Amino acid sequence: PIAKMTIPRGRPSATLLTSGDVLIADGEKQDNESLATAESFHASTLTFQPTGAMHHARISHTSTLLTDGRVLVAGGYADTVASGAELYDPRSGTFTETGSMGSARCKHTAGLLPDGRVLVAGGSDSRGWDRNLNTTEIYDPRTGKFTAASPMNDQRFKLPDEAVPLTSGRLLIAGGSKEAEIFDPEDGKFVAAAGQMDEQWHYMSETKLRDGSVLLAGGYPNSDQATAQTWTYRP
Repeated sequence: PIAKMTIPRGRPSATLLTSGDVLIADGEKQDNESLATAESFHASTLTFQPTGAMHHARISHTSTLLTDGRVLVAGGYADTVASGAELYDPRSGTFTETGSMGSARCKHTAGLLPDGRVLVAGGSDSRGWDRNLNTTEIYDPRTGKFTAASPMNDQRFKLPDEAVPLTSGRLLIAGGSKEAEIFDPEDGKFVAAAGQMDEQWHYMSETKLRDGSVLLAGGYPNSDQATAQTWTYRP
C-alpha cells in the first residue's frame, strides 16, 4: 500500500500524463453520489494531490490523452447521460468545457487517431440495454468540435475505456458484440475483424502487446456471468 487518494472513488478514469503523473477523475463515492472532482498521482513521490474541479460529475466516461498533453474527458452519466466534454490542462491544473457530442453517451470507448483527433464510439443513452449505439464521432482538438463519423457495423456498449491504436494507425474496437471492428482513419470506415468470440462480452479489457497483437480478457455476457477466457487479436 502507498498513500491514499484524497477521497474514495468508485469507477473513476485514470490517465497517464506525459509527465509520468496520473490524472484520476470523477467516479462515485457511493451509489447515486457522483463526483465532479479530480486529483493527480505524483509518481516521483507516490502521493495524491487534488487538482481543478470538473464542470460536471461523470461515471462511465472516457478519458483520452491528446498529443499536446491535455486530456479529453467525454460523455458519461450522473443524473442524466451527458453529451458534453471537458479538457484538462496539466500545466494549469484546470478543466475547461469544450464541444458537445451529437449524441449523449456513456459506457462507450474512445481512441486517439494518428493525426491527433479522437474517435468516440458506441455506448448507450439513458435507455441502457434498450438503446445501444453504433454511432461514432470524431473530436478535433484544433477546433474543439465533434463531427459525426461512419457508424460501426454493430451496436455495442459497456466497452473498454480505450480503443487500442494498432501499429498501422487503425483502431481496434472490441466488446459488447461477438465481433471486433477495425476503424481505418484513411477512409473513415469500419470493417469487421476476422473470427468471432463466443459471446457478447461486456466490460472486457483490451491491451496492446509489444508484438502489436491485442489481448482481450474477461468480461461478462448478457447473463452477467463473468468469464476467465481470453482472446488474442493479431493484425
